[in-house]
Amino acid sequence: MKGLFITLEGGEGAGKSTQSRRLKSALESAGRDVVLTREPGGTPEAEKIRDLLVQRDGGNWTPMAECLLFFAARQMHVETLIKPAIAAGKIVICDRFTDSTIAYQGYGHGFDISTIQQVAKLSLGDFKPDLTFILDLPVADGLARSLKQKDMAGGKENTEDRFKKLKIDFHEKLRQGFLTIAKHEPSRCVVVDAGGSADDVYNVIWTRIQNAL
Repeated sequence: MKGLFITLEGGEGAGKSTQSRRLKSALESAGRDVVLTREPGGTPEAEKIRDLLVQRDGGNWTPMAECLLFFAARQMHVETLIKPAIAAGKIVICDRFTDSTIAYQGYGHGFDISTIQQVAKLSLGDFKPDLTFILDLPVADGLARSLKQKDMAGGKENTEDRFKKLKIDFHEKLRQGFLTIAKHEPSRCVVVDAGGSADDVYNVIWTRIQNAL
């Protein structure tokens, strides 16, 4: 069977991790071999870079240095995990990919988007997801969900909060950035209203996946 590369994108608290796990389970029940991964991360090397980027004490990077770190991790991820899995006929589900770098560093932080795209071209060539779901919901709701998720986890502190702690204005720009990306690539990107129940969101995703398969 043909391999497929699916990504889930969105702001904080959008439910990407929950939907990724549900989708993996459903596809495996349908007889497909599935790889579930995340960014930054997915390989031992990329996970080390993840700590530098998302931990609150990971570092005070310049915009260009931050961009290069993301793509260094991504290049390893693509070449050593994602491409081989797709070539083997597996479905790869990834929590975040290049769209997140464009949305967070570009639209959110104001780093030149054409520069990000040039780095993407240099490190990945023309490689892109086959299908991307952008989970969209109001910023205040997403941040509230993030806080609730922490409480549900027993109140344990999650130090991967470097971006969550940024001001509301950043998150508003981030949300609009994702919607702009979707508008520019409607054949790849599907915007899903993440404000409803997890079941409602999943049903939209699963229907589109079945069409893609």
